[in-house]
Amino acid sequence: METVRLTTAQALVRFLENQYISYDGGEYPFVEAVIMLPGHGNVVGLGQALKQEARRIRVFQGKNEQGMAHTAVAYAKHMKRKRIMAVTSSIGPGAANMVTAAATATANNIPVLILPGDTYACRQPDPVLQQIEQTQDLSISTNDAFRAVCRYFDRIVRPEQLMSAMLSAMRTLTDPANTGAVCIALPQDVEGEAYDYPVSFFARRVHRLSRPAPDPEAIEEAAAAIRAAQKPLLICGGGVRYSEAHKEFAAFAEAFGIPFGETQAGKSAVVFDHPLNLGGIGVTGCSAANEIAKEADLIIGIGTRYTDFTTSSKWLFKGDAKFVNINVSAFQAMKMDAIPVIADAKRALPLLQEALSGYAPAYTTEIRDAKARWDAELERLRGIHYGPGYVPEVNDANAASAERFGNDLGSFLTQTEVLGAINLSIRPDDSVIGSSGSLPGDMQRMWCARGVDTYNMEYGYSCMGYEVSGALGVKYAIGEDHDVWAMVGDGSFIMLHSELLTAVQEHKKINVCVFNNASFGCINNLQVGHGNDTLCTELRFRGEDGKHSGSFMPVDFAKIGKAYGCVAYTVRTMEELEEVLVDARTVKDVPVVFDIRVMPKSMTEGYGSWWRVGDTEVSENPKNLAAYADHLAHVKDARKY
Repeated sequence: METVRLTTAQALVRFLENQYISYDGGEYPFVEAVIMLPGHGNVVGLGQALKQEARRIRVFQGKNEQGMAHTAVAYAKHMKRKRIMAVTSSIGPGAANMVTAAATATANNIPVLILPGDTYACRQPDPVLQQIEQTQDLSISTNDAFRAVCRYFDRIVRPEQLMSAMLSAMRTLTDPANTGAVCIALPQDVEGEAYDYPVSFFARRVHRLSRPAPDPEAIEEAAAAIRAAQKPLLICGGGVRYSEAHKEFAAFAEAFGIPFGETQAGKSAVVFDHPLNLGGIGVTGCSAANEIAKEADLIIGIGTRYTDFTTSSKWLFKGDAKFVNINVSAFQAMKMDAIPVIADAKRALPLLQEALSGYAPAYTTEIRDAKARWDAELERLRGIHYGPGYVPEVNDANAASAERFGNDLGSFLTQTEVLGAINLSIRPDDSVIGSSGSLPGDMQRMWCARGVDTYNMEYGYSCMGYEVSGALGVKYAIGEDHDVWAMVGDGSFIMLHSELLTAVQEHKKINVCVFNNASFGCINNLQVGHGNDTLCTELRFRGEDGKHSGSFMPVDFAKIGKAYGCVAYTVRTMEELEEVLVDARTVKDVPVVFDIRVMPKSMTEGYGSWWRVGDTEVSENPKNLAAYADHLAHVKDARKY
């Protein structure tokens, strides 16, 4: 057997260089780049290997380990899981910073390869810098934290272990039913140790994307259930986009006139104005989808995980409604006590369509009427504007807070009018990204996706700090001919915006729209809406009463952007917003930051949904008890499994 002597790190890079993925008749490189934040756990071993062995793979410099890993997650998500980036850090805190991003990837079933440095396998210099010593088990390191948030974890303590580890890693990264974060921990001494690797290990290896076909019996059973339904409803989940079943999904809906609601991951698989597209469904859904969902007698879920936001904590659908699920994952297909069709959506939908030939549901004008009502509400939301001295029609405490915000930050813009203006002003093929706070709800309801696959919302983990880093990942994916727009709350921007500097460094134009309402507005709404007083959810100075009751903090996010080297604007009026959106189109190769001051309590409402949270059973506050009574009433009507 022919061999070549390489270090573990060199062998790793050479192996990654030769991994390809095959789908729909083509073969493509699978690992596009490595994002690196060097430290003493990876700069000598893996760093040397990247310099020597990387030919096709590009190397980017990260600024924060969590941020750069989120960039890799967003890239893979936008590439429909068919290409990935790897990320590498030092040991200790550098590695721990990536745990959050690994969880984000796994929760969303997005492949990302994480290569953290690790403590010495030989243990001779222990304890080394940044090493945690667990007295009950000396084999534990910081990297064991990845076990809980990764689909596959391995630690390479001998060079020859790399071969079986990487084959398992690739199996996981390319498995549509079970993909997520993969962590290969690399002790810093082993990174530099050599082994005579078989040359065959580095041969071009093609991983074929699995498109499992459905069992005929499953198609027959699913078709029988649908034929018995009067008012079926489709749910367009992320699996539609990942399997690239856009045309098959639309054709199925059109063949029988079945309306569909969109999950956050499925949104933009079909453009917003399709006559059967009811828009977002569930807790962050709109009235059209939720109205039809409540009357549906059968739900056909395509590539959805049925999160609590999609099902309104299992309350949205009628108790006797039936379910048919098409999913590559048996685990997901079995949810909601459904008839499972364990298959790729692109292969299953045409077969199910054929089996349903001649079927027609009993809808008359319900779909059209529900869409018309929502269209009118959407126009109202886009037109809500508060002038100086005018405050929202809410309770006195919130009205006073809104008025004080307007006085402190000099703006009476509403979140819904700003979001509508941005949506209508950007190009149809531009991409938008978000993740946390009130914006995902407003966007799932209000955002009109005029281009296919232009909506990239991370809502499986709803991770604060994903938006800016993710925008950079999307930009890597879509190239220079299209723009990406990050919709981010001020709280999330504060938490993590380090990769703005990487975007400046790489000459990548990303548009970062900071919705600055001087608060964690989404959580403030949840807090107050369940009978509690405001606590730690507004960005106020500490007042004379010792509480956070002072004026709102006037953070200048535009200056932060300018300090990094971005073009930046401050927006307080609709006229200013319209002007800067036009001006920003002329910006090339530089990130743009918009500090948009929007009033608190100017988001969308729930539109017939319910979200189960931990309401208080015992309290001195009668508002808490009222919230708990409402909780009990909804739980009574919710499905149990």
